[in-house]
Amino acid sequence: MKKALIFGVTGQDGAYLADALLKKNYIVHGVKRRQSSLSSASRLDIIFKDPIQRETDFILHYGDVTDPNNVTALISKIKPDEIYNLAAQSHVAVSFVMPAYTGQVDALGTLNILEAIRAIGLERTTKFYQASTSELYGKVLEFPQSEKTPFNPQSPYSIAKMYAFYMTKLYREAYGLFSANGILFNHESPLRGENFVTRKITLGLAKIKLGLEKKLFLGNLDAKRDWGHAKDYVDAMWRVLQTENAKDYVIATGEQHSVREFVEKAASFIDINIAWHGSDIKEVGVDQNGRELINIRKEYYRPAEVETLQGDSTLARKDLKWKHEIGFSSLVEEMMISDLALLRDGEMPNPFA
Repeated sequence: MKKALIFGVTGQDGAYLADALLKKNYIVHGVKRRQSSLSSASRLDIIFKDPIQRETDFILHYGDVTDPNNVTALISKIKPDEIYNLAAQSHVAVSFVMPAYTGQVDALGTLNILEAIRAIGLERTTKFYQASTSELYGKVLEFPQSEKTPFNPQSPYSIAKMYAFYMTKLYREAYGLFSANGILFNHESPLRGENFVTRKITLGLAKIKLGLEKKLFLGNLDAKRDWGHAKDYVDAMWRVLQTENAKDYVIATGEQHSVREFVEKAASFIDINIAWHGSDIKEVGVDQNGRELINIRKEYYRPAEVETLQGDSTLARKDLKWKHEIGFSSLVEEMMISDLALLRDGEMPNPFA
């Protein structure tokens, strides 16, 4: 049985990846930061089994990518066949508030893993996947964006990720490590964090539908993104490490939708038809009964806005035989149904089914 080590296993992607690897008969080791919150690993509740109580192929470890000694000790002990670095401060807006912390985790955290693999002497036996991001393209210099498109980052988050991208590439070229970047465009699911705009929309609309809230406050409605489903994207992560030669790949659907479209699509699944009135920060969204449901707030705009992203995943489709299975409409519907169930019944449908 192959052994995989996932840094950042408690996040959206970590949970889907752990589930996917377990279904492929991997032994999965996950790393989570020590927190006082009892819900810090709630995404894993469905697949996590306490090894004290029963046999399991999923083992959870405490750790932190910002601690090089801890990272080295974990990798030395486990000696995994594959390492997936999904650990990050991944919220763009938060990175403007906490740029130093974002750099410590997203940039130097990646270096700590790479250097541990090299120092232990596992560069010929352990494959490394780095979760890169479409935010590297920032104010895009080419459309759509492929592996050859120049980077133009516009946030502390994307700049830290660019450091990690080039370190991953450097360790591949300088030390012969199988280290590869997956430049993943936006991918969502019912497990997305509540402070990300897509989940904020579905959760906010669900609250309005159930009478728990009256309005939803958003930022730039005209920002356009290439949105896919996390379940499809973790499959791409795995495929990247199954190739003979390490490469960097863009993973994207090739389709683009605006935040405005996301709101309208999500609302349509709960029988709310949104009409827009006004412009800029005075724009409002009203339903078919004339109720004002959507307001715009200037504070939700980024200091440096990224207006448009759309990926070209031709290389991944050719080399990895990868394609996305879940379309935009199905993604939004799943998230909307899940958040309604969560608020109404106290739990969401099984996202791994």
